[in-house]
Amino acid sequence: MKQQLNINNRIRARELRIIDEEGKQLGVLPTQDALQLAREKNLDLVEVSPQLQPPIAKIMDYGKYMYRKERQEKKTKQKIQERKTVRVGFKTGAHDLDFKAKQVNEFLKEGHIVKVELTLRGREKALAHIGRQKLEQFLTKLENFSVQEDIKRSPFGWIIVVRK
Repeated sequence: MKQQLNINNRIRARELRIIDEEGKQLGVLPTQDALQLAREKNLDLVEVSPQLQPPIAKIMDYGKYMYRKERQEKKTKQKIQERKTVRVGFKTGAHDLDFKAKQVNEFLKEGHIVKVELTLRGREKALAHIGRQKLEQFLTKLENFSVQEDIKRSPFGWIIVVRK
């Protein structure tokens, strides 16, 4: 968290609008009275809205508040982006390729990274150049994508990684 909140003796305002730990408004009190009230409850006085007149301060456990705030920020920062894999065979028919392309388009719309594999088995490996052409044809059926990793040869065929 970049902005540091004023707590306890760091608060410089003379009067504060106080909210207790249960969320009830206690009204406008002098800062010293509010600090005394917070100390009696073994909690901190935290200035949550310093720009208002009078500033708003809340009686709370500052350590717990910061812990929850950091956890919330971590959750929002973690954007889960799965890598989906779609396999296409050398002998896959036109209808099946259309179906797989539709599936890849759905994954891309959801924001996933998609790894498209064209598998070559047995003697098909001798016709790898045709397999690459088939993979390039498959890519023409996709919508709104960018290539993250170019077409690469793998032990099982050809691989390309695409994303939105």
